[in-house]
Amino acid sequence: MKIPANAVKVFQGKIFSVYQWEQEMFDGSTETFEMLKRPNTIEVIATQGDKILMSKQSQPNKHGYYSLFGGRAEEGEEPLVTAKRELLEESGMTSDDWALFKVYEPVHKIDWQIYIYIARNCKKTAEPKLDPGEKIEMISCTVSEFFKIVNSDKFWGDSLAIDIARFQNDNAKLTDFTKKLF
Repeated sequence: MKIPANAVKVFQGKIFSVYQWEQEMFDGSTETFEMLKRPNTIEVIATQGDKILMSKQSQPNKHGYYSLFGGRAEEGEEPLVTAKRELLEESGMTSDDWALFKVYEPVHKIDWQIYIYIARNCKKTAEPKLDPGEKIEMISCTVSEFFKIVNSDKFWGDSLAIDIARFQNDNAKLTDFTKKLF
């Protein structure tokens, strides 16, 4: 859901903005509605050969988890530009073969999209440049290992995990997803 044009920003934090607006109810009365807005998140399923590259990382508030490479979009930054920047910063990898896999909107009351890109044929072109709050180890895994990691409680990314679980119950969708990776 997007924030309506008549909404007013009532608070600005470091990441989240809070908006409020008057909403007409079904009986004609009005109520104050509220919604958060935050920068979009971009994540990258990176592949190299027949392997999927991902991160095992820690941040000050969360330790020892697996995730895709990615992060928050900067203001005005297009999603694919963010994906390329984040992949390079976190892994030192680049790709010339990109595809948008899916856009998730995981929370109804937050104006926030998570873009998942696939970066095929990644190659190392630089050393990672991590933020002060990141410790990232790049791991390489097979598709079956990737599915096990994504389905574990150590993976940070619920929307993708739900889709992967669904794919595993539908051979056609699983095959289609795997073909998109390589």
